[in-house]
Amino acid sequence: MAEHDQIAELDRPHSVLPAWLRAMRPKQWVKNVLVLAAPVAAGQLLNPAVLFPAAWAFLGFSLISASIYLINDIRDAEVDRLHPKKRFRPIAAGELSPAVAWVMAAITLVAALAVGYGVNLMLGAVLSFYWILQVAYSFFLKDQPIIDLAMVAAGFLLRAVAGGVASGLVLSQWFLLVASFGSLFMVAGKRYSELKELGDEAGTRASLERYTTSYLREVWSISIAIVIMSYSLWAFEVPGPQLWGISWSAISIAPFTLAVLRYAFKVDQGEAGEPEDVALGDHVLQAFGVLWAIPMAIAVFL
Repeated sequence: MAEHDQIAELDRPHSVLPAWLRAMRPKQWVKNVLVLAAPVAAGQLLNPAVLFPAAWAFLGFSLISASIYLINDIRDAEVDRLHPKKRFRPIAAGELSPAVAWVMAAITLVAALAVGYGVNLMLGAVLSFYWILQVAYSFFLKDQPIIDLAMVAAGFLLRAVAGGVASGLVLSQWFLLVASFGSLFMVAGKRYSELKELGDEAGTRASLERYTTSYLREVWSISIAIVIMSYSLWAFEVPGPQLWGISWSAISIAPFTLAVLRYAFKVDQGEAGEPEDVALGDHVLQAFGVLWAIPMAIAVFL
């Protein structure tokens, strides 16, 4: 028993952050940069009237997602203790009491809604709707196949929508298609990676036990095809500067496709259980991101 505890202690990830902050998963706040997607697509990111509301939207989503993470970890503490990585989360590991976590969840919720409604009614409504959906997911819907995919994907989609409504931007049909199916791709890929990682232990999680890798592969394969097609159709419609008769937005299709395929490669390898880890840790993906950002910036900002 002592040897088992010693091995577990060696496996424990070390962090200088206090338990209460780690419980809010600040590393996962990188997902909230999706609020910048609409301002970037509209070529308005550098406009202060757009950038500042989008920054507030980022803060609002960081706070409200922290509230959801705390609630979810309180609910899943027993199950998380059986997971090779999630057992080290502060609540599951006993570093943070559920009572303190509930108080923090309430504080971050109130702060998020104050930020949202302080910007405008629509941003506050999006944040409220996100919180209601995610609480429903945590308490009732996470064990329902397909529905759980839709609920998590909706969280990514609402982040993308929030940047638009905070700044009063009109969201195009192509933007909504890319955001919707891109979200579904990421969620199905996350589940696929988790299923591959856990293997025989997948039965310890109700959200995984009814899925098969073949079904999830089908979902993320369909989603990735729609994302690339929708982005390409949008890119061909964007007016702007050209290079040798080809618009810069059309040129951006190639690195965009390579970036999506690189992420799909990580999914197929079972390494996309945490999307933010892929985004922050894969240098090839980051290089494709830079190669996409250059023609995209020329297309929408010049």
